[in-house]
Formats: sequence, C-alpha cells, structure tokens
Amino acid sequence: MIDPDSLPYRPNVGVMLFDRRGALFLARRADLPEIWQCPQGGIDEGETPEQAALRELREETGLETARLLGAYPGWLPYDLPAHLIGKALGGRYRGQTQRWFALRMTMSDDAIDLAGDGTEPPEFVEWRWVMPDDVPGYDLGFKQALYARILPVLSEMAPAEI
Repeated sequence: MIDPDSLPYRPNVGVMLFDRRGALFLARRADLPEIWQCPQGGIDEGETPEQAALRELREETGLETARLLGAYPGWLPYDLPAHLIGKALGGRYRGQTQRWFALRMTMSDDAIDLAGDGTEPPEFVEWRWVMPDDVPGYDLGFKQALYARILPVLSEMAPAEI
C-alpha cells in the first residue's frame, strides 16, 4: 500500500476557455465518458505555467491562439481519490497542484478539433459551450468542488463581449 503523504503533487495547469458570450468550453473525457472537464495538463520542464496552458489548449482542442484574461490567484492542490493513488499520473503523485487560467476564444468554433494537434491521443470525445451557472449540472467527478471554487473567479474575468 502506497502512503499518499509520501508522494509529491504534480505541477499542472488548467484552462477555462470562454467564448464572447461568457460561456465556458466544457468537454467530455474519452477515458471516462460520464465526466466533463476543461483542458488541463502537466507543466513541461523549462515551461512557464502560461506557456503550458497555451500548449495544453493546443494539444487538446487544436486551437492555436487564445487571449489570456487572467489567472486564479495561487496554486490549488487536489488529492487523487484513494483508489487512483499509485495508478493515475504514472503512480508517482498523490495529486496535482494546479494553476488555473481564464482565456478568451479568439477563433471560430470551427477551429476546435478534439483530435488536438496530433501530438497526444485525444482527451475528449465531445464538447460544448456551457454558461457558468449551468456547470454544476455536469458530472465533473472528484473535481466538482475545485470547479465550484475557481469558476466564479475566472468567469468574472470573462464577461460577455456581445
């Protein structure tokens, strides 16, 4: 049995992408089709969190550009559920510590390609724009509380432009 307290957190970024109406990009995971989430992923060596956020967005949605609106203040750690310790994240981490960013969609919806940029297997099988007040109606898995904490802050950075 692995002691989770002996494992570190993996540095990670999350991206809340908003369209001009202030709706959030939410996607259904390929590996857990009942779960919806925003793009996220690890920070590569030598990368800033901002660079990692744009790379993850490109890898998971195919979008080459988006406008950075702001970031949630500080890092937010979360622990994996007990049954995933030693399995998820290569078995090397107890969870992730995340830096979350608000970005504005600057391209048309047609530019979104869930095959991403082809460097990684697709993370998602379906996506949609969801108004922030409707997000709690989606199954976000064990990240439900995390989203409840950050979405109000990041959505304030992305008011409707139309």
